[in-house]
Amino acid sequence: MNTFQIHIVEKCKQNDRQAQMQLYNQYCDGMLIVALRFVKDTMEAEDIVQEAFIKAFSKLDQYRAEVSFGAWLKRIVVNRCIDVLKSKRQRIIELEDHHLNVVATNEDNNEWSVDDEITLETVKAAIEELPEKYKYVVMLYLIEGYDHKEISEILNISEVASRTQLSRGKQKLQTQLKKVKNGTRS
Repeated sequence: MNTFQIHIVEKCKQNDRQAQMQLYNQYCDGMLIVALRFVKDTMEAEDIVQEAFIKAFSKLDQYRAEVSFGAWLKRIVVNRCIDVLKSKRQRIIELEDHHLNVVATNEDNNEWSVDDEITLETVKAAIEELPEKYKYVVMLYLIEGYDHKEISEILNISEVASRTQLSRGKQKLQTQLKKVKNGTRS
């Protein structure tokens, strides 16, 4: 993080409204895009972003410059989105540890490719159709770039569950994308 940004964050910690507005303007649009990946309603996404900024400004004393302010804020936005989605559905399908089979994954082989004819929008639409227990892990891993440790903390699941749900979610996603490519989408 550059010294200018550190200076702005320090001013925000002192409740400098102008500095807060500067940070808000810098990150608002990007955080709205992140929120819209989870919730499809623009007004709801705007509310989530507002709540995330309020929380970020009230918890600035917990911010450590180990990561950029944007990465820290993005995590707050993602967590808030997931909280909203969970409360909306009133219950989330929880996988019991005894239902999980450990899926052997080759961490060195993270390659996962999609046919060139498949657009990013098609992939995003296919992710939306995944069962909820796979959708969030796939979104956090493939789109947001979180690792299994971070996903386990965000979703309050084990790292094994994250790996398993990602593996199964990617399999379902690939099946859906093959159907799209072959024109046999149901």
